[in-house]
Amino acid sequence: MSWRVAAVVLAALGVAATGYALTGRPDLPARPAPKAPLDPRFTPEAEKARATLLEDLGDVGAWITLSNALIREGRTQLAVEAMEQATRAIPGEVDLWVQLGVALVTHAEGEVVPAARLAFDRAARLDPGHPAPRYFLGLAWLQAGRPKEALEVWRALQAETPPDAPWAGQLKRMLAAAEAMRLMGVGEES
Repeated sequence: MSWRVAAVVLAALGVAATGYALTGRPDLPARPAPKAPLDPRFTPEAEKARATLLEDLGDVGAWITLSNALIREGRTQLAVEAMEQATRAIPGEVDLWVQLGVALVTHAEGEVVPAARLAFDRAARLDPGHPAPRYFLGLAWLQAGRPKEALEVWRALQAETPPDAPWAGQLKRMLAAAEAMRLMGVGEES
C-alpha cells in the first residue's frame, strides 16, 4: 500500500472517529429509525399499496389498487409501468393482465390499442370466462367501425352477465351504441 493511500484511509478514519466523538451517544438505548414520511408524489392510497408491495410482491389487490390510484391521479404511464412489473412478477394472474389492459386503454385515452388487446388476449387465455377481455374486444371492434362484430361479442357476454353485475349497465349502453351504429350502416360493405 502506498503512503498516499494509507494517508487517505487514516484521514477518513480520523474524520469518522471525530464525528462520532462529537455526536455519538453510546449511552442512549437503541430504538428503531423513524418511519420515512409518505412520498408526496403519491396519494395515501397509492402509498399504502406501495408499502404493501414492498413487503409482498405477490399481493394482487395491492397491485390493482396502486394502478387504479395512479390512473385517478392522471399518472397513466406510471400505472402501465406498475402493471407491467406486476405481470412479470405474477404472470399467471388473470386480474393483473386485465388491469394492464385497462391501464393501457386509459393511457391511450380510451382507445383499445394493440398492446391492450395483447393484455386482454392473455387474460382471456388464462380465464376464458372472464368478462373484461370480451368487453374490451367488443370495444375494439366498435372503435374499428365494425359494430356487427362488437354486437356479436357483447350479446354473447350479455347472455352470461347477471343483471346485477357492476358492468351490466355499461354493457347495455354499449350494445345500444353498437346497434345504433349498425342501423346507420357503419361497417357495411359498399
